[in-house]
Amino acid sequence: MSAAKQIPIAEGLFSWPSNDPRLLGSKCVNCGVVMFPAQKSCPACCGEDVEVIEMARRGKLWTWTIQSFLPNRPPYNGPETAEDFKPFGVGYVELPGETRVEARIKCDDVDSLRIGMDMELVVEKYIRDDNGNDVMAYFFKPVE
Repeated sequence: MSAAKQIPIAEGLFSWPSNDPRLLGSKCVNCGVVMFPAQKSCPACCGEDVEVIEMARRGKLWTWTIQSFLPNRPPYNGPETAEDFKPFGVGYVELPGETRVEARIKCDDVDSLRIGMDMELVVEKYIRDDNGNDVMAYFFKPVE
């Protein structure tokens, strides 16, 4: 039996496969604004001269909250059921010199989360799809 194929949750969000995955954003050549996910034009100056960039893997937790109930299905398609749902952190991570990125926070103890703590990007299995593929998604976790 072969291993499950790993596929990204969406094309163009992060480099994959990779031993050093990076979020893929865009940077406006005209005004320098960085966006995530990557966009074809700049929301600040409306310029269309943007370049795709690999973003920093580490940043600081800017703000966060706890998702304490199972999100509505659809659109949510996570692996949890009402019976095994556990609250999880959702927050914004500020990447140095770039932008803030919204992400699910991977943390065993959500009570340990603190604004300003160091966070790092991880790409992990999110769900297994109907075709048997491991769907990979990006998360941030506290730096150990």
